[in-house]
Amino acid sequence: MSAAELPGTAVPAPPPGTVVTGRYDEGPGYRINRPGGASSWLITWTTDGCGLLRQGAVQTPARAGDLVVLAPGVPHSYAVGPGARRWRFWWTHCQIRPHWTPWLAPRALGDGVYAVAAPHGTHTRIEAAFHRVLADSRWTGSGAPPAPAPGDAPVAVAHGSAARELALCALEEAVLLATAGPHPAAPGRATEDPRVRRAEELIAADPGAPHTVRSLAACVALSPSRFAHLFTGRTGVPPMRALREARLRHAARLLEGTDLTVERVAAASGFPSPFHFNRVFRERYGVPPGAYRAGERG
Repeated sequence: MSAAELPGTAVPAPPPGTVVTGRYDEGPGYRINRPGGASSWLITWTTDGCGLLRQGAVQTPARAGDLVVLAPGVPHSYAVGPGARRWRFWWTHCQIRPHWTPWLAPRALGDGVYAVAAPHGTHTRIEAAFHRVLADSRWTGSGAPPAPAPGDAPVAVAHGSAARELALCALEEAVLLATAGPHPAAPGRATEDPRVRRAEELIAADPGAPHTVRSLAACVALSPSRFAHLFTGRTGVPPMRALREARLRHAARLLEGTDLTVERVAAASGFPSPFHFNRVFRERYGVPPGAYRAGERG
């Protein structure tokens, strides 16, 4: 059964370009179905019970200590696991930082699904990191960020770039702790391939460069077809989709941190057509580049 075929009412994902986080404690019958997938990444951390996540043709259970990450753009569903009495978990919708990709790549199951069984000794600190994501998402940008509190509401949306970046810092700690150190490869997957890692580094170092499947393949001494197959198998996304995501993240940082015109941001991010840039940027972040720069990000 594919994710799109899982019974249940379709639930829209949060708007693109935001950081939305929450903690849920659900019982049997809880189910979320997104036949169109999400425009952001979904990161879940299970603290008790069991969930079942499906994306595309891949499904994976999520038990206490499991970090499961779903890439955008693929139909997905998740629910309390069969026979489980509960599923207690944290979740965050966001655009991940480019340098997280190599951490997740060895844990790829396919179709943009990554599953990590975090070392037991990291669980307490990962839990604390998610509490900070929730608290930091509430920061208004003035005064000190709020401290995590037991009575906090279970869901928060980061408004403004400061709260968003602070929340992502805490989330980065959780992802790093879960993926650091030696772990078994995902079932049916080999360990990380240095050629894929090198291609990811080339993209991250200069997203605006005129990369193609052929040029990236040549840099790692592979044929284009073999490279595309290997890259997709290890990362869960095709190389050109990974490149477009990196370019859009780069463009968003330029819009936030520079006074470059939208046309120059587009060119510096590898989009020769400003019209095309405006269209794909709006698809990803929910607003056109100019509005994003003005802070209209939800």
